[in-house]
Amino acid sequence: MIKFLQPEEVLLLRNTILREGKLKNEECFFLHDDAEDSFHLGYVLEGEIICVASFHHQARDGFAGDAFQLRGMATALAHQGKGYGNRLVNFAIVYLRGKGVNYIWCNARQKAFRFYQSLGFEFISDIFDIPGIGPHKTMYLKIQ
Repeated sequence: MIKFLQPEEVLLLRNTILREGKLKNEECFFLHDDAEDSFHLGYVLEGEIICVASFHHQARDGFAGDAFQLRGMATALAHQGKGYGNRLVNFAIVYLRGKGVNYIWCNARQKAFRFYQSLGFEFISDIFDIPGIGPHKTMYLKIQ
């Protein structure tokens, strides 16, 4: 089941998956996580949050319209490749489309390129490095 979460509920998976457990959970709090128009989604399976994603109301330079940035997407290792992330992003697309949002964008890790492409995201940048995290490309999905 997909649920809206509080910002602190996404921190454990962010730390475990995106930072390999190297930080304290609270160090995985992003700027704008607690903004009024940000929201966080989680896929809950048998009472456990197994997949999370956060969405921040933020346009991308050079693109017109209302936008949200997808950040901090993480799926527990035992549940990766089973479609939970796909369902979570598709839920967000339908939700944001209903709010009149034009597009979603993200800075995707190299190992997640195929996942985002399978959802219809397109590359809009060359590869760049985020120090301590690795290679990324910015990706874009028009939703209306």
